[in-house]
Amino acid sequence: MREIVNALARWEAQLQPAALATVVSVWRSAPRQPGACMAVSGAGEIVGSVSGGCVESAVAETAFEVMRTRVPRLLEFGVADEEAWAVGLSCGGRIEVFVEFVPAQGSPGATVLTAVRRAVRDDAALCRAVVVRGGGLGASLAVDAAGAVTGSLGSPARDAAVIEQAATLLAAGESRLVAVESAGDTAQVFVHVVQSRAELVVFGAVHIAIALVEFARALGFRTAVVDPRAAFATRERFAHADLLLNTWPDQPLPGIRLDERSVVVVLSHDPKIDVPALQLALSRPVVYVGALGSTSTQRKRAATLAREGITAAQLARLHAPIGLRIGARTPEEIALAILAEIVAVQRTGSATAPASEATEPRGGP
Repeated sequence: MREIVNALARWEAQLQPAALATVVSVWRSAPRQPGACMAVSGAGEIVGSVSGGCVESAVAETAFEVMRTRVPRLLEFGVADEEAWAVGLSCGGRIEVFVEFVPAQGSPGATVLTAVRRAVRDDAALCRAVVVRGGGLGASLAVDAAGAVTGSLGSPARDAAVIEQAATLLAAGESRLVAVESAGDTAQVFVHVVQSRAELVVFGAVHIAIALVEFARALGFRTAVVDPRAAFATRERFAHADLLLNTWPDQPLPGIRLDERSVVVVLSHDPKIDVPALQLALSRPVVYVGALGSTSTQRKRAATLAREGITAAQLARLHAPIGLRIGARTPEEIALAILAEIVAVQRTGSATAPASEATEPRGGP
């Protein structure tokens, strides 16, 4: 969503109109999930994707129509639809895509999308609900994590029904269609959950970390690099990092959350950095903690952590040696193996393949 918001701001500065297309439902083997977005400018520039490429051209044509008429459209593409065959959606699935005009900030009707832009800018969570079928097509409201509401779906009953579900959907990170009844009318409302970025914190500004931060940025992570060695943790080496801290892991770390969506990677190979970093990470509810080092290094490190008070249950959360077994050798390959393991844990709750000492740099202790 960050890419979409940045594009909308750029087009607005260029005085270009824009439309936003959002996947609101999928069935069977659709390539993108509900909440996937694509923005189209009046000049024909496309940012994002709603189908992995197979219906983008048809959606873009509708976007131009919506920019001209200001009337939103709900599109359906499926294997039984001749138009879908024409644009290549022959994979046996079906998707519904809602296309709407994007008003300029400060203009009538812009308040809800402005709230979304603000949430993305501030890296905050928010639900945006929009009527995609039924009376009041295109009416929308936003609910942030604190419960503050912007906009309306057209009736107090509709608003109340969606607001009641917002906290649950935000906690689950789930975007979905909901049926809302009001005065005998049933509308379908798409509730789009815009989450804050997951956080990746790297302790140790080594060569592997450079590639790891760059790859993680492409996957949408908010990235932070922590290393007390000022010669290592520099902006020249980590131009893509969102946050760079020249400090020790046992000192205050301003701007770092270490919450349920955070992942921590320990790479310094220096016990003075690694041990306190692991003590910190393993005592927090982060979803993933991994540390670089051979099996023998990990045994010594585990013994040290145990002496420092880390429990067996906490140690069991540590992924070490770090990364999936892909035969990685170069810093970039090791970064890829680490990110693959992180994604596996995020999506399935466990790594899909065992780690290997292949992710240990040659010549490492």
